[in-house]
Amino acid sequence: MDIGSVGLWTFILDNHPTDVVRDIARDVEQMGWPTLWRPESRGRDALISSAVVLEATTSLNMATGIAITYARHPMTASAAQKSLNEAYDNRFLLGLGVSHAPSIEGVRKMDYSTPYSDMVAYLKAMVDAPYGAPEPSEPPKTVLAALGPRMLELSAKAADGAHPYFTPVEHTGLAREIMGEGPLLAPEIMVSIDDDVDAARDLARPTMQRYLSLPNYKNNLIRLGYHEADLDDLTDEVVDAIVACGPLSKTVERVQEHQDAGADHVCIQVLVPDGDLDLSLTRWREIAEAFGLS
Repeated sequence: MDIGSVGLWTFILDNHPTDVVRDIARDVEQMGWPTLWRPESRGRDALISSAVVLEATTSLNMATGIAITYARHPMTASAAQKSLNEAYDNRFLLGLGVSHAPSIEGVRKMDYSTPYSDMVAYLKAMVDAPYGAPEPSEPPKTVLAALGPRMLELSAKAADGAHPYFTPVEHTGLAREIMGEGPLLAPEIMVSIDDDVDAARDLARPTMQRYLSLPNYKNNLIRLGYHEADLDDLTDEVVDAIVACGPLSKTVERVQEHQDAGADHVCIQVLVPDGDLDLSLTRWREIAEAFGLS
């Protein structure tokens, strides 16, 4: 499975009916993007939705960033992972994560007291799960949503790599150091494209505020040396560390910075006002051209 050096990460698929999602997937494939990443939160089931995209395309890889472990039994996750890869020429990459306490305890009404231990047990159960159907021609790959040292180590030892989210370049360097060479490192980055840098930052701030309300993300940045007051104020320095704000060239530079720090694959999430699909498609095409994907 070759997911390429860059991929496209987006929430937009859950904003539209399935027939539109199929059209979006075909557009993304036509642009030359090798891999499309989608999250799982309160919208569609990530694995069923991945099947829709895979069925609508012929070469586009589909990745979950991430499928929530608490949403399905590990035997079910393992069977779905194998089913999708067998059916669609090994084009599915399973990203797994424990999500966040507000999503698990608050929304799903489940216990979130031992997320790391739960992930360890989940991965073992997937390995041990029986499967009575034709296997894919290649062993399917799994990456973990990982921020802290223990989950990064687990990503390297019990999975095929890590998919960090909402992280600055220095985290990528630290992740590579912890994981060592070999395991896939595929960080997500946000970009806000506008020749007016201040306008780009203004667009980024509300999204950043939502993520910084989740302890996992805020604590990770504090662990990296960021000051809580600067995170609360969302200073320009903090915004620029997380989101590539400015002209398209800034996106290209930020991807290169993560690759220089040890990333194998960078997942690009384009921020646009109000989830504007037409503008998203325009930006995705511009970035694809900038990286010579088409």
